[in-house]
Amino acid sequence: MRILLATDAFPPVSGGSGWSTYHLARGLRTRGHDVLIVRPMPGKSSSVVETEYDGFRVIEAGFPAPPLPYVRNYFKNERLYRTLPQILTDILRRERIDIAHGQHVLTCLPSITAARRAGVPAVCTVRDYWPVCYWSDLIHTRDEAALCPRCSAGGMVRCIQPRGGTAWPAALPMIPYMRRNLRRKREGLAGADAVVAVSTTIAADLRARAPELSEVRMEIIPNPVDVADLRARAGRSKRPLPQPYALYLGKLAPNKGTVHLVPTIERAGLDWPLVVAGDGPDRTAVEAAARRAGRDVRFTGWVDQGEATAWLAHASMLVFPSRGPESLSRVLIEASALGIPIAAMNTGGTPDIVEDQSTGLLSATPEELAGDVRRLAADEGLRGRLGAAARERAQRFDAPAVVERMERLYLSLRKDPA
Repeated sequence: MRILLATDAFPPVSGGSGWSTYHLARGLRTRGHDVLIVRPMPGKSSSVVETEYDGFRVIEAGFPAPPLPYVRNYFKNERLYRTLPQILTDILRRERIDIAHGQHVLTCLPSITAARRAGVPAVCTVRDYWPVCYWSDLIHTRDEAALCPRCSAGGMVRCIQPRGGTAWPAALPMIPYMRRNLRRKREGLAGADAVVAVSTTIAADLRARAPELSEVRMEIIPNPVDVADLRARAGRSKRPLPQPYALYLGKLAPNKGTVHLVPTIERAGLDWPLVVAGDGPDRTAVEAAARRAGRDVRFTGWVDQGEATAWLAHASMLVFPSRGPESLSRVLIEASALGIPIAAMNTGGTPDIVEDQSTGLLSATPEELAGDVRRLAADEGLRGRLGAAARERAQRFDAPAVVERMERLYLSLRKDPA
């Protein structure tokens, strides 16, 4: 088959969704398929250029995206949804593509529109809550325990407040636009031949919160991780610290619960260093909390894939304080594949990866998370048992197994399977 993957992100500089797309592309290529990557580039000049990464043709489509709240979102949604479909349609026809697969919020709806025009099946992967939440995270209040029950005008008043600071009333006139934006996303997504949800929780929430998708075929297929490659890279990495350390790896942001990192290790009485590998809007607050507490917290800033693998491979535990409904964390999958014991908040799709008391420890509150960190630090045998079980369970996310499932989906949708 000739497959187009339209993706918001792709290596070499990429987050989890981009690397998941890359592993899907590489797996499909290994199985004999021709894969073309198309990536919109917000903030770049309005031109279409072809580049290359690891032997893949990558077509980059630039488009304007002014750095202004709401205005930027309008350009990345409504404006892009008008221009990108024609670019994709031309590529689908010229390259004689068999399947169009949109990978995220910028590319799903344009891929569906283009596929309809070109007469080929359309698949869309949903990795977070963009079809049902304007902010994609269901966080609508400063209350740490509460997630948005449903997207209503009143709910949007509440969700604007923690993001707008003292000026939040000025954003209230944007609520009608926000509601139209979400409705358009849901209606557009309903045009897909199949929607892939990356976890059971994402699938359940889409069914409950997006009635427009009630008749759409939905498959639960997780993000792929090349387990053999990950373990090989980990095996070649040098130990970053000589002593045991706990690790947080990821973005420092409210939905990731990173404000709980320092209080967690304080309550746990952890005498190891805590390494915080990543960056984000909460970094200043976490650094200030570490200074006040007098704790050994080491901030690396943003790390590339190689550095991230090294920190992860040699960690004595991974601390995962996320408060938002995680769709399916790549960090948790990779930690599991490397046999790193995990203490995590039980949110969203996390139980698809971590089985409590078997392959890791799941907690319902930050206080329970601190207790789990204390248990892991004190019990080497527990760390070994959980890590070994996690390593075995992670095989279900291995790229060959996941890509085979995706291939079966593609084949079932082809209009001419001969």
